[in-house]
Amino acid sequence: MRDHPNSKALLAWYDANARVLPWRVAPVDRKLGQIPDPYRIWLSEIMLQQTTVAVVKAYFLKFTALWPTVFDLAAADDSDVMAAWAGLGYYARARNLLKCARTVVAEFEGHFPPNRVQLQNLPGIGPYTSAALASIAFDQPETVVDGNVERVMARLFDVHIPLPTAKVPLIYLAEGLTPRKRSGDYAQAVMDLGATVCTPKLPSCDLCPWRGCCLAQVRGTAAELPKKLPKANKPTRLGIAFVACRTDGAVLLEQRPDRGLLGGMLGWPGSDWTEVAPELTPPFHADWVEASEAVRHTFTHFHLQLRVMVASVPQDSSNRHFTKKSDFRPMDLPTVMRKVWSIAAELQ
Repeated sequence: MRDHPNSKALLAWYDANARVLPWRVAPVDRKLGQIPDPYRIWLSEIMLQQTTVAVVKAYFLKFTALWPTVFDLAAADDSDVMAAWAGLGYYARARNLLKCARTVVAEFEGHFPPNRVQLQNLPGIGPYTSAALASIAFDQPETVVDGNVERVMARLFDVHIPLPTAKVPLIYLAEGLTPRKRSGDYAQAVMDLGATVCTPKLPSCDLCPWRGCCLAQVRGTAAELPKKLPKANKPTRLGIAFVACRTDGAVLLEQRPDRGLLGGMLGWPGSDWTEVAPELTPPFHADWVEASEAVRHTFTHFHLQLRVMVASVPQDSSNRHFTKKSDFRPMDLPTVMRKVWSIAAELQ
């Protein structure tokens, strides 16, 4: 069976227009024999889940400078990795990142298996990531479908079934275009096309290598695709964060439980986050003052509003373990906790 002519046209476009990304092997270098590093591809794919390329670039460069190989990451201290991940969100990814690295080292001698089934059995690797890793790192003819690819396929075939209902049909359509050769380059080409040409708003159809065969472009429906089911309204949860600062600059932090939202991350003591305003229950007695501004932050499934309570306390006021001023790095905190600190710092 021959590869689809549309795939060949897209690969020719990719050869001339591929994005330069720190984890990517450029198509010209790939043709010269340079092989993608599965560790770097895996790390980038985990980081890119629910996160933009623009944000991921800096984190990827930081991680690969600190831990250039899977062996380095597997041997890293958990707290260091969680601190380096701070700000990327979806912190279960960071915990699974360590589990996966350690599994690859312990069970596969530091080599990611080239088989999609084996890849999907690794911690934190689901159907999409296993397909992406098998395709991009090992050039296996797997079909890789992310949000960009869904949009491209919906327009190419003029699919009006709304997402997420259309996911399975779109994967089927994408599979029919996946070539046997240069599968990894093709997977990246479709994603690049969606990111740079077939964009959500105002697609640049004149620059598209598929403009002649795109049904949505021919029928004038590209701007309305892909269609999506209406999103449910997010509830708002309420909470309280307590920022205690000693006179020597030390602050009271706690590590959140491994399971749950922001699991394993450092944060300020506080209440549960509930839809009913929680009672004011400080971690210890002090002259707590409420900041005039509340923290507002949005997670995937809900909005959060946090009252910020601040207290300045003497060095011997509590038997709790405070973090020394010299050891406190606000950038090691997740985004919502950094917001708390920014508001609390105004009262110091």
